[in-house]
Amino acid sequence: MTARTRPGAAPQGAVARLMGRYARAWAQARVGLAAHLTRWFPEREFFMRSEGHVRFVRISTRLQATIAGGVGALVLVWVGVLGWALVGQSLAGADRRSLLEREAAVASAESRVARYRTNLDAVAGDLGRRQDFLEKAVQGMIRPIPGSLPKGSATDSSGETAKAVRKISQVMPEATGLARIEARQIAFAERLTRFADDRANAASGAIRKVGLNPQTVMAEDARAQGGPLIRIGGNLDPRFLRLAASLGRMSAMNTGLAHIPNTMPASFEYISSGFGVRTDPIEGGAAFHPGLDFKGPKGAPIYAAAAGTVSFTGVRQGYGNCVEISHGHGMVTRYAHMSRIIAHLGQQVTPGTPIGAIGSTGRSTGPHLHFEVRVNDRPVNPRPFLEAPFPHVFQENHNDGGNANHG
Repeated sequence: MTARTRPGAAPQGAVARLMGRYARAWAQARVGLAAHLTRWFPEREFFMRSEGHVRFVRISTRLQATIAGGVGALVLVWVGVLGWALVGQSLAGADRRSLLEREAAVASAESRVARYRTNLDAVAGDLGRRQDFLEKAVQGMIRPIPGSLPKGSATDSSGETAKAVRKISQVMPEATGLARIEARQIAFAERLTRFADDRANAASGAIRKVGLNPQTVMAEDARAQGGPLIRIGGNLDPRFLRLAASLGRMSAMNTGLAHIPNTMPASFEYISSGFGVRTDPIEGGAAFHPGLDFKGPKGAPIYAAAAGTVSFTGVRQGYGNCVEISHGHGMVTRYAHMSRIIAHLGQQVTPGTPIGAIGSTGRSTGPHLHFEVRVNDRPVNPRPFLEAPFPHVFQENHNDGGNANHG
């Protein structure tokens, strides 16, 4: 007959084997722990002698392990309590600092509000001193603004602000000082707007006299601008927005003037040859001379006639050692026959920057500077540029004579 296995016998046997395995592992762990404890805390025996009697005291491994565990637990509890106390102290300090900052902010705001409510005269005096400082700072950078300037497109709000001051003094006498300061600010902004318009118009006229279009100059400068859009508050008084526009136009025109050759390129004895048709000094016969020749001693400095970027340094046929400066708007100045070149390619120069020395290299009969102004690679007469009395926004100082620096 075939033996049958009782249902459930196999699972019960597996459980029994697993339990036996765990029991053996636990017994081995206990044996290993007991061995470690015995090695760490061996049984110790002490004896004490008293009145002729000797008593032996034995400290077992279990007792030593219990004492060590208790001491370890006490150390852990002490470290935990100390850490929690430090954390609590740090949080309390942060809360106190935050509370003090809030109290200081509230006290500052309340003091300012109280000051405005109780002492508007003092506030008006403070604002008046600030306005005095602003006006002196602007006039120090530019020059004293004339009292009479062309009105142009700027408004004149003097009558309107005077009426406002009178009305406020009747309705709210304590705010009269503030109203007067506001009237001063508006009057100063309008005067500065008229000044900027006057200077921009003068610069525009000077640019036209040398054959350039001021709008083209401004448009070309605008193509080299950029940056993030940061709008000014939409409630700003339109008169101040108008001031910003006028100052921007004046700055653009001044920048355009700085890039037009108006500075004498050398200290010279005299102009030895003019622009246009002349008798060729070497071969004779009629020839076209595309610039001006400034006679001077060999080695005398040569200067940039306007702001720009050095676009060429080297030797050109007929010109010898030569430097060219690009001023934008298709305008280039050329300086030829140099004995020595100081400028380097790509250098940014301003009016009066030394770029070389007078010489007689190339097709030349003696030491001199050959100076050209070229517009869209076409030579034009440099005289109108050098002789034009260009206006200057920050300073007016037109000198006469051969060493005049109009730039």
